[in-house]
Amino acid sequence: MKHKTGFEDGMELTQKFTFNPKVGIDNPALVTTDETEMGCRPVPRLCRLCRSEGESFGFYLRMELGCAGHVIRQVEPWSVAERSGLRDGDRLLEINGDFVDHMEHSKIVQKIHASGMQVSFLVLEGSDFERAQGQGVDLQVLAREHSGGEQCARPRLCYVTRDRQDGLGFTIAAVEGSKGRFSLTVTSGGPAEKAGVRTGDRLIWINGEHVADLTHCALNKMVKKCGDSVTLLVLDSASEERYRKRGIVVVPAMAGEHNLPHQPRKLYLVKGPSGYGFRLDQERLPSGRIAHFLREVDPDSPAEGAGMQDGDRLLAVNGDPVEGLEHEDIVTRVRKSGRQVTLTTIDSRGSEFYSQLGLTPLLFSEDSDPVTPLQEETPALTAPPVENLQEPQAPLAKPRLCHLEKGNTGFGFNLRSILDEPSTFIGQVAQGSPAERAELREGDVVVEVNGVNVESEYIEGVVGRMEEGGSRLTLLVLGPVEYQQYKQSGTPITADLAVSKQVEKPESSSKSFL
Repeated sequence: MKHKTGFEDGMELTQKFTFNPKVGIDNPALVTTDETEMGCRPVPRLCRLCRSEGESFGFYLRMELGCAGHVIRQVEPWSVAERSGLRDGDRLLEINGDFVDHMEHSKIVQKIHASGMQVSFLVLEGSDFERAQGQGVDLQVLAREHSGGEQCARPRLCYVTRDRQDGLGFTIAAVEGSKGRFSLTVTSGGPAEKAGVRTGDRLIWINGEHVADLTHCALNKMVKKCGDSVTLLVLDSASEERYRKRGIVVVPAMAGEHNLPHQPRKLYLVKGPSGYGFRLDQERLPSGRIAHFLREVDPDSPAEGAGMQDGDRLLAVNGDPVEGLEHEDIVTRVRKSGRQVTLTTIDSRGSEFYSQLGLTPLLFSEDSDPVTPLQEETPALTAPPVENLQEPQAPLAKPRLCHLEKGNTGFGFNLRSILDEPSTFIGQVAQGSPAERAELREGDVVVEVNGVNVESEYIEGVVGRMEEGGSRLTLLVLGPVEYQQYKQSGTPITADLAVSKQVEKPESSSKSFL
């Protein structure tokens, strides 16, 4: 399953990195193992991943039964991940300088998504991770030692509104002798200072653009064209220098404070005699990404009473993010929630604001990592009903039954598997192919082929069963994360649970009344 950030949250193996003499000993994938083999303290590695628009990071992130930590899998050959030095079996310790080994898997996935085109990982080789756990090593202390013990402040996201007298209230100067680094000077009492910008701060990012590749002239032109407001990511100079020495790219997802004008809200709904009283639509954002919007809010309905407005964008159901989920999956989650459901939403202006910045609004919800407002504000939060003391567990997503008919170039997908282990996964899915039209997705776990369960079969046997079907093929599949949830719950995965996928539906037809 490909995510917009370009990494994959699933399961597979790939070849380990092999030495390339053209690259030489500076290749970050090479480590000296003499000390670790002798039983010395494990040494983490910093891997810096930077991808282009539309490019994948090229790895999967998994939590595996009987295996501690968050595991890196399927590091694709010649991918951004492999070039950074990431290896199959590595355990993830830090993301952008934040320790994450103790965090929920879904929160880690969200942090990687939110990092955008660049992300920095601190990882530990699998065998070293297991040895460190066996020796009782504090992994957080180990990660801190790698940074030299120096503490770095978090960057700040500052929303600056133009004033008639002072303008935006800041000026930009290039740091002498350092290309792509800029310092800020603020007007005392001006808009920038009120928004949390301080004189001497380093400018990292402006309106969704990293400034490292901009000239001073281009940056000043951008500021002049920004209109009545501008959003800045800033950091004190000492912390910026420490991050730079550690090789960590500072991104908005790392922000510890903000004064952004739009924040997500939680709506607590109790179903009435006619349902919740709204319609869920799947629509495409200007960026090209799919999003889900709340429409046709009925007067005097539970939805209206909770504060829902027409055009609100849905971000999460019962605390679980829904960005990237299919329309049917979200409808199922809402309906299976019973007579109560908690929806995290943002209004249409807020949705447009974050889309223009290239950020997910969930970064700034009360469910995300703590992000302190720069100004004291009361969060827009609808009070839950008295009986809703504990939110219901999110239901298991339905598997998909995909019906394919072979085209002139075949079904349009390939298979992958874990080396010397049963289970098979969908590899690449060709654009416009029968596989894509049947909504087969990269990373899907193949559960059944033409009605026969193949979970315990090796890839050769699975291929044989597919060939037996001739020009028609029926696959029961489930996304990798959802597959693990079924296995952990002990629920059998069968075709009678599935949503049938035969043809690709137009996005405009994805509407459901709830």
